[in-house]
Amino acid sequence: MPDIKPTQQTAGSGIDELQQMFVEDAPQQVNELNNAETLSSHVLELQKLEDEIKMDEERLSQKKAQADKLSQQVIPEIMDSMKLKTMKLKDGSAIEVKEIYSATIPLDKREGAFNWLRNNDLGDLIKNEITVSFGRNEDNKASEYANLAESNGYQPVQKLKVEPMTLKALYRERVEKELDLPSEHFNLFKGNKTKITRNK
Repeated sequence: MPDIKPTQQTAGSGIDELQQMFVEDAPQQVNELNNAETLSSHVLELQKLEDEIKMDEERLSQKKAQADKLSQQVIPEIMDSMKLKTMKLKDGSAIEVKEIYSATIPLDKREGAFNWLRNNDLGDLIKNEITVSFGRNEDNKASEYANLAESNGYQPVQKLKVEPMTLKALYRERVEKELDLPSEHFNLFKGNKTKITRNK
């Protein structure tokens, strides 16, 4: 009767065989696992950066609000109490408080604003643009705009506007002359801003 010798397999060798089989039979799964771990790491890094950016933006917003208060309110009030518009510091920096103006026309108040300008002999501030849209292959008709607008049924589009800088200059001029610019037609703001010229 032949001798039968049982074979013994250690746990370690079994794991090695499984790993070898996995590597040999499924390299794609290994690559996907590595990619998933790399992706997870990058996602966590992105989340951390986004959180840090949000916190930095909140801090920056707070600092801007503090700076605006100092520039537009605190320093101008102190300078005004000292009857000063400009002054110099020991380091050579120059401080100047300037008046700032802002004037805009809200979309829902355009008609009233334009009518007010016309009624007060300021209609020349309004830019009046009339355009007509032509279809493809109609470049040659552009020169015949005046006739096409009526005879061929094209509807002109009229755009009215006042340039922002022009309106701001008008507001400043009227304030300095103690003339009115009605707030029911215009969004108006007048304030102060501190300018610091640093000594280089």
